[in-house]
This record gives sequence, structure tokens and C-alpha cells, in this order.
Amino acid sequence: MKSFLRKLTGKHEVSLAIIMILMFVIIDILCGGTFHSFTNIKDIFRNNALTLLMSLGMLLVLLTGGIDISITGVLAFSGMTIGLMMKNGVTHNVFLLFLIATAIGTVCGLINGLIIAKGKVSPIICTLGAMYIWRGMAYIISGNAWASAQDVSGYSDFGKDGKIGPYIILGVAFILFIVMMKWSSFGRKVYAIGSNREAARISGINVDRVQIAVYTIMGALAGLAGALSVSIYASAQPNMQTGKEMDVIAACVIGGVSMSGGRGTVLGTLLGGIFYAIVYKALPLVGLDSIWQNLIKGIIILAVVVINVVTQRAMKRQNLARREI
Repeated sequence: MKSFLRKLTGKHEVSLAIIMILMFVIIDILCGGTFHSFTNIKDIFRNNALTLLMSLGMLLVLLTGGIDISITGVLAFSGMTIGLMMKNGVTHNVFLLFLIATAIGTVCGLINGLIIAKGKVSPIICTLGAMYIWRGMAYIISGNAWASAQDVSGYSDFGKDGKIGPYIILGVAFILFIVMMKWSSFGRKVYAIGSNREAARISGINVDRVQIAVYTIMGALAGLAGALSVSIYASAQPNMQTGKEMDVIAACVIGGVSMSGGRGTVLGTLLGGIFYAIVYKALPLVGLDSIWQNLIKGIIILAVVVINVVTQRAMKRQNLARREI
């Protein structure tokens, strides 16, 4: 029994799930038993669909030892572009608009990847500059205008409350990433590069090509999130989702993704995103003033990360002790 519990708690995903369930129960009690309602759970996923979607791309980036803080700039640029297309009567075809936004994000991500891989520019420096560039592009093309709910009517039906569009996109994306990271050679190469870049290079892996692919995928998902944002919130503005890149990174870190690369899973990222979404939803409901919410949110996230790090280190020490015996 002790051996079983030791194995169970030794997995980051399991320990995180246990913490999340306990937190959910406590919040539900504080909210008078209303937090667990189907409507509330549905809203949690819908309102955090963009964070969950982009966390998949951030997982790839972090696994290679990189980072991308330009993602919400890409989201705004792609979302603003299709918003203006609808506003000006170019097209209202949902599939085509999603395709255009994703293509814009893909090009943005490809440019980031080329600069980082071929130009040997630090990911944080490159994407910091790109964050301002893509966000600036969103403001430039907007011309101080924005696309209203009336401008995107019809298109917004895909993501409005009660529709399953955002859930389908999330479900398909996570299934594809689970398959890719567990059973494809690309997934193995991503982990190899994050674990030891030089060893991966010596073993024949084209590190630059994989790195470019990772940032391109991240850009594609940010573009897709831009299209989804316009549909969910029924508007397109150049300042949309400002600062949310930190939420995406936080979701990954909570889920056990190493900032130094080589460690992390799709399941852990999903759980980290859900954990963050629960905290984000719960703080206003339990009666905390807005000025306290960010502070409490930060404390909870830091506590979960520290608990998981301590647990993992304890398990490693126990494993080493058993090997010495």
C-alpha cells in the first residue's frame, strides 16, 4: 500500500490533480455548493479556452528551453485582421476566417523561429521585440477603429455561450498534441533538444529545424486563438488579451513544465491550465476585492509550484537512496 501511494504521489500530474480537487471542494463549500454546477464548469473552460489552447504551443517552446512572450501580440494582430475583414464586408465565412487568422499566426511564429534559430538571438529578447511589433501591427491596421458585435455577427455564433465550437477545437488540439508528443519522432526530438541540445545535435537531430517548427506551431496556435477570441467575445480590438501571455506560461509551469527544457507533458499542461482557470474564476466568487485577487492568485500559484518541486525532489532522493542500498 505504501509503495502504491509512493508511486502515485511521485507523479506530478497525480499530485497536482489531488491538490486541484481539494481546492475545488473548498471553493465549492465557500460558494455555498454552487461552484460545481455544470454551467459554471462550462464557463471555466469557455472563458479560458484561449489560455488552454496557447499553453500547448508554449509547452513545445518551453520543452526546447525557449520562451515566447509575443503570443498575445500575434493573437491581437490575427484577430484584428479578420475582424476588419468582416467589418469591411470582405468575407464572413467562418472556416476561411479561422484559416486566415491561423495562417497569419503561422507566419509570425515562423519569423520568430527563424530569428531565434538562424540568427542565434535569445528567445526572450526576440519575442519581447516581436510582442511590440505584432501588437503594434494590430493598432496600425485598426486605424483607431474596432470591430463590434454587429460587424462580426454570424461569425460570433461559433463561439458564443451555448455553442460547442470552442470545446471541439480544444478537444481536437489536445488529442493531436498527446499523439504527437507520445508517439511521433518530432515529439522525441523536442524532448531530446530540451534535455541536452548538444547531444541532440551530435545524434543527428536538426536542432534549428525543430526550433523553427516549434515557434511556427506556437504562432499558428496564437493565430487560431485570435480567431477564437473574436468569436467568443464577439468583437475585435487591438488591445485584446493584453498581458495574458503570463497566464499561458503560468499554466505550463503549474503543470510541471520545466523552464529549462526537457520536462513536461500535455496532460500536466492541461491540468495546470484548468487549475489556473479555477483560481481565476473562484477569487471573485469568494468575495475577495479586486485589489487582492492578483496577490492571492500569485501566492496560490507559487505555493503549488513549490509544493510540487519539493515533492519531486523528495521522490528523487528516495529513489537514489534505494539504488544505493
